[in-house]
Amino acid sequence: MKITMTLKTLSILFISSLLLFSCDEEVYTPKPKGYFRIDLPEKSYHQVVKECPFTFEVPDYANIEQDPRNPNNNCWFNINFSTLNASIYLSYKPVNNDLNTFLEDSRTLAFKHTVKAIDIEQKIISNPERKMYGLIYDIKGDAASEYQFHLTDSTQHFLRGSLYFNNAPNQDSIQPVLDFIKKDIEHIFETFEWKN
Repeated sequence: MKITMTLKTLSILFISSLLLFSCDEEVYTPKPKGYFRIDLPEKSYHQVVKECPFTFEVPDYANIEQDPRNPNNNCWFNINFSTLNASIYLSYKPVNNDLNTFLEDSRTLAFKHTVKAIDIEQKIISNPERKMYGLIYDIKGDAASEYQFHLTDSTQHFLRGSLYFNNAPNQDSIQPVLDFIKKDIEHIFETFEWKN
């Protein structure tokens, strides 16, 4: 009887001490840094109307502005996503036996971001039916430009594009917008045509 009483007493003491220590004050940890919620617009597109040797569709929520660094060239323009704080800078050059120079310049400009980039994935664009060839540079990490590309018909035309955000590069905070705009750039590729 004495042994059962001792076991009973020990059990009560053990449960009481568990309850006592579990009622300790709550320990608060700081919340992780958060980012603003971004409301992404509904996808819809319209045809670009410019006097250029190419055409494609751009999103309705983007506007086109002449590139201020090259105001005399109608085919150097920017696609601005003002609500998303981003721009695609486009520059067109006619090819006159200097395609290799343009291709090397495009590669050099993309690989200037290797200082901050974790990786640069290269994807080939090849559509012989539309005479559209090119390369996409998908730059991973906190680089200034996360996405660059060039398109050519390999004989007469060369178009280069680069996506920039108008804020300090931070891959985590811009990732949803980056993914959203990448789909718009894919739509540009799908609707892109060289004019006769």
